[in-house]
Amino acid sequence: MCGIAGMWMPEVGASDALVGEMIVRLGHRGPDSTGRWQGSVDTPSLGQARLAIVDLSEQGSQPMHSASGRYTITYNGEIYNHLALRDALGPHAWRGHSDTETLIEAIDAWGLDKALQRSVGMFAIALWDHRERTLTLVRDRLGEKPLYIARTARGLAFASELKALTLVPDVDLGVDEEAVALYLQLGNVPAPLSIYRGIRKLEPAHRITFRSPTAGAVAERYWDPTVAAGSVDDCSDEEALERFESLLMDSVRGQLLADVPLGSFLSGGVDSSLITSMMQRASSTRVRSFSIGFAEAEFDESVQARAVADHVGTDHTELHVTASDALELIPTIPDVYDEPFADASQIPTLLLAQLTRRHVTVALSGDGGDELFGGYTRYLAANRLWPLLQRIPAPLRSGAASLLTAVPARWWDGVNAIRGRHDSANTTTALAEKLHKLAGLIGAPDWSAAYRAAIVHWDNPSTLMGRPARGVQLAAPTADTLAEQMMRWDILGYLPDDILVKVDRATMRHSLEARTPLLDHRIVEFALAQPLSRKIRNRESKWLMRQLLYRHVPRSLIERPKKGFTLPLGTWLRGPLREWASDMLSPSALKAAGWLESVPVQRAWQEHLSGLRNNQQRLWILLMLQAWAQKGPR
Repeated sequence: MCGIAGMWMPEVGASDALVGEMIVRLGHRGPDSTGRWQGSVDTPSLGQARLAIVDLSEQGSQPMHSASGRYTITYNGEIYNHLALRDALGPHAWRGHSDTETLIEAIDAWGLDKALQRSVGMFAIALWDHRERTLTLVRDRLGEKPLYIARTARGLAFASELKALTLVPDVDLGVDEEAVALYLQLGNVPAPLSIYRGIRKLEPAHRITFRSPTAGAVAERYWDPTVAAGSVDDCSDEEALERFESLLMDSVRGQLLADVPLGSFLSGGVDSSLITSMMQRASSTRVRSFSIGFAEAEFDESVQARAVADHVGTDHTELHVTASDALELIPTIPDVYDEPFADASQIPTLLLAQLTRRHVTVALSGDGGDELFGGYTRYLAANRLWPLLQRIPAPLRSGAASLLTAVPARWWDGVNAIRGRHDSANTTTALAEKLHKLAGLIGAPDWSAAYRAAIVHWDNPSTLMGRPARGVQLAAPTADTLAEQMMRWDILGYLPDDILVKVDRATMRHSLEARTPLLDHRIVEFALAQPLSRKIRNRESKWLMRQLLYRHVPRSLIERPKKGFTLPLGTWLRGPLREWASDMLSPSALKAAGWLESVPVQRAWQEHLSGLRNNQQRLWILLMLQAWAQKGPR
């Protein structure tokens, strides 16, 4: 695990020294050592900041050359099956036991395509072929590891994070208006865009080869999850469960390979509890587990996490988060993410990473379970309601949707009071938010509109920006049902652009490696081949995952409403974060940043303060854009 950077700009003097400066900016990703290589002024300069995980000796340092001398590599990630690859390569004079050496020798022996096909892991790779004089950049199948590319008239540069590429001469750091518009809708800047016009992200499962520093090149997909999954699996439930357990245990065992201490993130939910229990079963010692809690009971899962930890037998540590903790972190967020990013769970994730790094260097997480096995509410709603909605005339559905969205969030306080419930404002506004999302599904004319209603926060960024703006574009449907199609769209978009960005930047900020056993591509292919009935059954999400988990953890410890890893943000914005938010969204601050119109922003802010609407996520998107704009390129 590390941060990588490089330049191929023969006309730029001292490019190797500049790559050294880029690596300094990535020091948090790799605090253990740094390395650089440049063969001549006509070859790229490659660099790495290393977080040593496997083979802590100099034999694992990068950039690394193949034994034949043909290839030089700098690489960020882990190849979990590298010992099996060594066996497949046969007799070889290995210099050390790092997965980097395994990867480059596999490329030398089999070629890049076959080496990628046989590798199980997460990675961002820069590979210089001395014979062909080509530079190839590769990103892993699911997009766990980031890779940004900058192009100028004088050549190209790449890096693990945007902050390194802002040093590159002549790169266009003008703000991309299309990126801003999509960010306002999604809360993230989707690949291949970045917030800067001159920098792009290499998309997951893509590779791109440059034959000269200034020549054009087209990124090519080397793995397609829907194609790789094949036809629907027609085995029995029990056979599917046995195969899933075997695949997951193999993935977990592979991801325990490290020469440093490991732990797990444990929220007490299905995904993290399953990974932690499997991890403890595969380990000969007590696993270290870590969780975050909140004073607000409706957001706090620390009690459940502790109960799961006690049952599984881990050595558990927890941290309770307050609004003051969030306020202290907020000024650092633009520097952590480098571009606007507004998944509010970034704050507890950052705090959890900080806590975990005090004890271990690697942590396994349960990310990916929702997207693969139907965990989000939108899947349940689509599966249950969409077939029924198709029987209702479109005008009636549209009218019902309009009525539902017109109901103020505070009205639900009265409903709960009549029912004898006294939930806090957090729970009430969350209920209103779900109902407003439901209204989008009810009024949607087709699958794409239904999905957009579920994921889009500001559905008209043109009004917000005061200029025309492009809407979210979706790949053509390939599934048989809306619920399954939503999962596929999430795997291609929401997972790599939001969830994995959040986890990578938060953990690497604290020099912590996060590993995700559920995103082993063999498990992804397995999940996509399962019928929907093994994901959603009897109105219950993640059916197959639950059956496996209940083999090892009592159902009573798990079965409860899904809370998600998020903040009591709505209440905090009306309370301890109110002054900060008011200043950030003031007309003068909006004018200084230059991206948002004051009238719609102030309307949304006042609606939230009064309880008329639950605008917490929409406001967080604006606040993170403002916070980033105030910092500027760095």
